Amino acid sequence: MADFYGKDTSKYLRNLRQNAPDAFKGFLEFDKEVFKDGAIPSKTKELMAITAAHVTQCPWCIEAHVSRAKEKGCTDQEIAEAVWVAAAMRAGAAFSHGAIAMAVADEHKH
Repeated sequence: MADFYGKDTSKYLRNLRQNAPDAFKGFLEFDKEVFKDGAIPSKTKELMAITAAHVTQCPWCIEAHVSRAKEKGCTDQEIAEAVWVAAAMRAGAAFSHGAIAMAVADEHKH
């Protein structure tokens, strides 16, 4: 795993796994179930995960799901488009949340 935030995260992830082994095992089983082929092909699920990872801005998820997407045959173009979907989602959220800012500003007019 890459050292994204300047700490040896592997040591702390190991500690997390060791202190809650059943939860970790359950997470791995859940992840395996979610990402297998179903109504949505696993390749598409990995592209969805790439989008979600960019929206949540998790570098570990980005690394894991891009790697898995490449293993499933995703092209660089597909991955790039998934990233742009994330950008649109983030921009759309900023725009729609702008209504909150305008509502608060309106409250201060009175």
